[in-house]
Amino acid sequence: MDKAPDAFRTISEVAQELDIPQHVLRFWETRFSQIKPMKRSGGRRYYRPDDVDLLKGIRRLLYGEGYTIRGVQRILKEHGVKSVQGLADSAAAVSFGAIEDAIGASLMEPDDEEAPINGVTDTDDDDYQGDEEEGIDFRFTEVDDEEILTTFRKGGTAAAAPAGPSAIDRERLGRVLADLVACREMLDQALKDG
Repeated sequence: MDKAPDAFRTISEVAQELDIPQHVLRFWETRFSQIKPMKRSGGRRYYRPDDVDLLKGIRRLLYGEGYTIRGVQRILKEHGVKSVQGLADSAAAVSFGAIEDAIGASLMEPDDEEAPINGVTDTDDDDYQGDEEEGIDFRFTEVDDEEILTTFRKGGTAAAAPAGPSAIDRERLGRVLADLVACREMLDQALKDG
C-alpha cells in the first residue's frame, strides 16, 4: 500500500525512494542543518514531505549536477531551502546560473582570515566539476600501457617530460597536503583516544 504524498516517511522508505543508503542520509543530516527529520523515542527518524523534497534536491545537485557538499551548502545558505526543494521534480530545470555566478563572485573575495598574496587571486575550485580550459584531464584519456612498457624496456623516452606545476599550483598543493596531514593527525589522535 502506497502512502499519501503528505505522509511522513521512515529513513528506510526515503533511502529506497532516493536509491541512497541510510548511512548517507544520516551523514547528510550532519552536513546540512536544514535536514531535520522528526525523531521518535528510540531514535527512529520520520521525514516530512518537505524534508524528502530537500533530500531529492540535494541528491540531484550532488549526483546529477556534480556539485560538492560545500557547493550545495553555499546554495542553501545563499538561496534558501525552497530553491533546492524545487529540484525534487526531475523535470525541473536546474537554473543555477545566477547561483554559480554568485558563488564565483564570492570565491573571488579574499577571506578575512587570509591575507591576499600580491598578484595572486585565490579561486576555490571545489564547486566546479567540469573541464578546465587548459591542460589535460587524465581521467578521461586512454593510455596504451603496452607502448609505455615497451618504451621503458628499450630504455628510451617516449616524449619530453611535461613541465612541473606552476608556483601557484605548488602553493595550492602544499596547502592541500598540509590539510591532509592535519586530517591524518586528527584521525590518528581520535583512534588513539578511542
